[in-house]
Parts: sequence; C-alpha cells; structure tokens
Amino acid sequence: MRLALLRADPALSRFDPLPRILSFDDFSRGHCGWSQLVGNYEDDLDTMLPGYAQHTSAMLSTLGHWDAGSHGGMGSSYALKVATRPVPGARNVAIKRHTFRKRGPIRFEMYFTFKPEASELKLSETDVRSVGFLFDLQGGDKDSHDDRVMPHLRFLNALDGQHLQKWQYKRETERIIPIGTDNKTISHYHLASENWLDLPGGSQRLCYNEVPTKVNWTYLCFDFDLESMTALGLRCNDRSFDLSGFDSIRIPAMKNLWCMLNFALFAETDVAKRAFLYVDSICISGDF
Repeated sequence: MRLALLRADPALSRFDPLPRILSFDDFSRGHCGWSQLVGNYEDDLDTMLPGYAQHTSAMLSTLGHWDAGSHGGMGSSYALKVATRPVPGARNVAIKRHTFRKRGPIRFEMYFTFKPEASELKLSETDVRSVGFLFDLQGGDKDSHDDRVMPHLRFLNALDGQHLQKWQYKRETERIIPIGTDNKTISHYHLASENWLDLPGGSQRLCYNEVPTKVNWTYLCFDFDLESMTALGLRCNDRSFDLSGFDSIRIPAMKNLWCMLNFALFAETDVAKRAFLYVDSICISGDF
C-alpha cells in the first residue's frame, strides 16, 4: 500500500525514500528552509572568516537564459539556485537546519543540474569547478558519541581549465579559530580547496548539453547511518560508488549543537564567471 501511494504521487514517485519522510522540498513551494550559510561572528561582522563572507542567499529561479527565455524546474516553474560570485575559486553554500529525534539510517535524494552563467557563445563545460553537498551532524547531549561529524562529497567537474569529472570527499577541515572575546564562539572553514581526496572508482561523466544554456536533470542519492556515523552508499544516475574507504571530517563536539542534523549544498566556479547549482527537489527520509 505504501509503495502504491508513493508511485501514485507524481512528485514523490521520482524518489526512493526510506519509511519516514523527514522533509520533501519542492521548490515550486518556496525555499523550503534552505538559506544562506552565514559564518560565525561576534560583536562585528568582520570577525566572520573570509570563506563565509563570500556566501550569499540561495534564490528561487526559473532558470532564465538569453536564447529561449527559461527552462523552469523539472516539474514546475522554479528550482533552487545556488550562485557563486564571478571570481575564480569563489563558492557559495545553501543550508537547511534540522535536529534528529532518533539515530538511524537517513537518505538524502535530489535532482540537480549545474551551468556557468551563459555570458559567452560557447559550451563553457569547464567553467564550473565543482558542485556538492555535505551533512553537519552531532550526537545528543547524553550520547557516547563525542564528535561533530561532517561528511562532504563534491563532483569535481574541472580545475584550472582541465575537465576532470570525478567525485571527491574530505576528511580534514581548516584550523578551528576562536571568534570574539567571550569564549562562546569558534569557527572553521571546512569547504576550503585543500585536502579533497578522490573517491576510488569515482570518475563519472554527467550529462552536459551542447550549448551553454541547455540543462538536463541528474539524480543523486546518499545514504548515511546516524547511529554509527558512517556512510552507507552513493548513487548518481545509473552509477553506485564504493564508499568502503570513505570517511568524514570529525572534530570535537561543540557545546551547543546537540542532535544537529544539517544539510548543505554548494557550488564553485573555476573562472571569472558565476557558477550555478540548480536543485529541482530534495527528499530527506529515514528509517526511524
């Protein structure tokens, strides 16, 4: 009966959710809780680390373009748009903040696409450096797990003009830095360009259509276990990847982030041109 109900719903039948759906984000209904990742600060915004200071708000977009008007989303007129600044190496991040009520398997599914700003009459297939996602997790205040755990995955499309097309992950973050003078706030920029590792067998050629304004939607699914804080699987379109060697960024738990369950999306540009990550819809589900 449950499977029949899911398949009868055109919005949900494109996903393969676990038994309990935590959130279904159809961006024809608005931002659905996705907002700008603002860096930590105290007393003065200038205390924010530079990596975070470049971030701007996610937008709702019709995927407008100059030659035919707009694409719209996969199932409606709108998608979520994460856009970088037009500076080589610039990135932008959108975040959705939850807490969890029980530890167990969780599944993150989305339909996405990416393009650079179509400011030139050429394909520009190496202008977007990467797009990716991350979780930001921490156990409960009485939990034996005492780490903040941050699985990161990105599709490295290009670097310095070289078309690479491969999945990468991260185990290390930048140095943790005190913010302000009250000993209440610290920060670290975990999305820096350094310390990305190739996912074994992670090369993949994604659909990237023939002119700079055309897009095709790509399916992604990432499974993670909140009990063991380990990754269970990654799928992208017709490919499943081995995560047996995968690990997450792990740092000491922070004193006010108990039961944290955050999700983030990001884009990076490789050239002096804005890079766009578009997301049509996201389903976050669990078995708890």
